[in-house]
Amino acid sequence: MRRRPPPENNDIQSVCDKLTSMSTSDRNSHVFESTAAPADVSAQIRDISEVPAIEVITTAAVHLMSAAAVKLGLAAEENAQELKDLDEARKLITALAGLVTAAAPEIGSQHAGPLRDGLRSLQLAFREESTIPDAPGKGPGEKYTGPVN
Repeated sequence: MRRRPPPENNDIQSVCDKLTSMSTSDRNSHVFESTAAPADVSAQIRDISEVPAIEVITTAAVHLMSAAAVKLGLAAEENAQELKDLDEARKLITALAGLVTAAAPEIGSQHAGPLRDGLRSLQLAFREESTIPDAPGKGPGEKYTGPVN
């Protein structure tokens, strides 16, 4: 069985960057400015009731993607391999797959497409990192996405 090289950390990072840049503009946010806040605490607090659902969903997905990439050993740090934990990566990728699959109809293809791309990259990276291959359709998140090859 010929192994493909794992997706570059830059691929996953570019998806995360793209998703972060897609967040809504400031006109949709509410800023609370407190004059009583201590100097070391931010004077601006964003009210969660004003944050659009799409931003909450994509932010959660980016956090799951980032954590999964770290657990796959794809972090940029020198100790990336020491951080690798495929059991944890499997859980994070499965959670991400569930979120992306459930949210896709609600957030639209503009936002769901990059999330799916990032998820697929992580699923492929997991397949490459795993010493014992999962059966088709049994990899992390594949019960939601279908088999990834």
